[in-house]
Amino acid sequence: MSEQKFRVESDLLGELQVPAEAYYGVQTQRGINNYHISRKKMRDYPEFVNAIAYVKLAAVQANHSLGVINDEISGAISQACREILEGKLHENFPIDMMQGGAGTSVNMNANEVIANRALEIMGHQKGEYQYCYPNDHCNCGQSTNDVYPTTIRLTFILLNKRLVESLTRMINALRDKGEEYKNTIKMGRTQLQDAVPMTSGQEFNAFANNMEEEILNLERNVKLLHEINMGGTAIGTGLNAVPGFAKLCTENLAKLTGEPFTVSPDLVEATPDTGAYVSYSGALKRLAVKLSKMCNDFRLLASGPRCGLHEINLPPKAPGSSIMPGKVNPVIPEVTNQVCFKVIGNDTTVTFAAEAGQLQLNVMEPVITESIIESVTWLCNAIDTLTEECIKGITVNAEHTAEMVRNSIGIVTALNPYIGYKQSTKVAKEALETNRSVYDIVLEKGLMTKEKLDEALNPQEMLMSHKFVLK
Repeated sequence: MSEQKFRVESDLLGELQVPAEAYYGVQTQRGINNYHISRKKMRDYPEFVNAIAYVKLAAVQANHSLGVINDEISGAISQACREILEGKLHENFPIDMMQGGAGTSVNMNANEVIANRALEIMGHQKGEYQYCYPNDHCNCGQSTNDVYPTTIRLTFILLNKRLVESLTRMINALRDKGEEYKNTIKMGRTQLQDAVPMTSGQEFNAFANNMEEEILNLERNVKLLHEINMGGTAIGTGLNAVPGFAKLCTENLAKLTGEPFTVSPDLVEATPDTGAYVSYSGALKRLAVKLSKMCNDFRLLASGPRCGLHEINLPPKAPGSSIMPGKVNPVIPEVTNQVCFKVIGNDTTVTFAAEAGQLQLNVMEPVITESIIESVTWLCNAIDTLTEECIKGITVNAEHTAEMVRNSIGIVTALNPYIGYKQSTKVAKEALETNRSVYDIVLEKGLMTKEKLDEALNPQEMLMSHKFVLK
C-alpha cells in the first residue's frame, strides 16, 4: 500500500497537514479533527452540499457583474460550483453536521473545495491560493453568517419537495383504498365506544384528506424560508460587500434555483433570526403527530386477530415473537410511530436552539440544521415505507365489519328522529342489559312499524343525512 501524501497549509492557528489529493484545505481539516459528534457528515446530505454550491455560484456571479472578481477567476469558481451541482466533489465535504462556530467549518469547507478545484481549472496546483483564495475570492462579500443561513434555508426547501412527493404517494394509496372499500360498511367509534355506521372507504379517505392538509401546511411554512440575508455579511451591516451585492446575489439565487428568494428588508434583524426554522420544524411536528395518530388507528383496527377489532389486515412483514408461534406484529406502523416521536423530539431541540441565540447571531444553527434535516429525511423514509410495505397491502374484513354493525347498540342513534332521545336511551340500555338487538326491542315495544324500522336501520341509509320533522 502506497504511503499517503500530504501538503502543508496554514491559517490563524498555524500549519497543518492536509491530504495532497483532497480539495478541502486547512480549516476543513481542523473541523475534521475537532468534531466527532454525530458521525453524520455534510456529504451524506447531497441537498445540503448542492445548496451551498448554489449560494456560492450566485455570489460569484454577483461579484463578477459588479466588477469585483475578474473573468478568469469567476469562470473557474463558477465551473467548480456547477461540478458540485452535477454530483462531483461531494466526497470532499467530510465535516460533521454537529459543530461549533455557527457553521464556519461548513462555509470554509465549501470555500476551500471550490477554490482548489478552480485552481486546477486555471492550470494551478491545489493550495496555490495566490491565484484563487478561499476567503478573498470564494467568500468575497460574504460571511458564514449570511452564507450558512441561506444555505440551510435552501436545503430545507429542497428536502421539502421530496417530503411532499412522499406524502402525495401515500395520499394516493389511501385514496385507492377509499375507492376499493367505498361500499364496505363498518362501525364508527368515538372514545373507543360504538358510535354510528360509516364505510371503510370514508375512513381511508379521511386519512387521505388529513394528510393532504399537511402538504398545504408545509407549503405555507416553506414560504417563510424564502427571505434571506445574503449581503448582510457578519451582523447584517453589509461590511465588505459592495453596494448592490445583496440584491443581485439574491436575484441570481432565485434564477438558479427557481425559488422566489427575496432580500430581507432588515439584514441586521434577519441575521440572528431563526423564526422561520421554528415554524417549519413545527409543521414537521404537526405532520408527525397526525401521521402517528393514523398509525395508531391502523394498529388498533388490525388488533387481534381473534381477540381485538380485527377490522383490517396489515401485510405480514415479520414473525412477531420469539416465543409465541403464529404471532404477527404491525411492525411498519410501529416503526413509523417511532420516527414520529423522533421528529417531535427534534422540534423541541430546534425550539431550545432558537431561543439560545444571543445578540447579532444565533450560534446554535448547526443543531437546528441537523435536527430539521434528520426530521425530513426520516419522515420521507418512514412515509415511503408505510406506503409501500403497509398501506398498499391493507385489506378489510368486510363480513366481520358488517356483522359488528348489525349487532351494535350504536345504531340506536339513527332512531332519535323517530322515537326521541329519551326513548332511544331506554332501548339502548335494555339491549345492553339483556344482550338483545335494538331491532327486536323496538318492535316488541311497538315504537315503530317493521317497515319504518327496516328503513331507519338500513346501514346504507344511516350513512346519509335526512330531513326529519319531529312530532
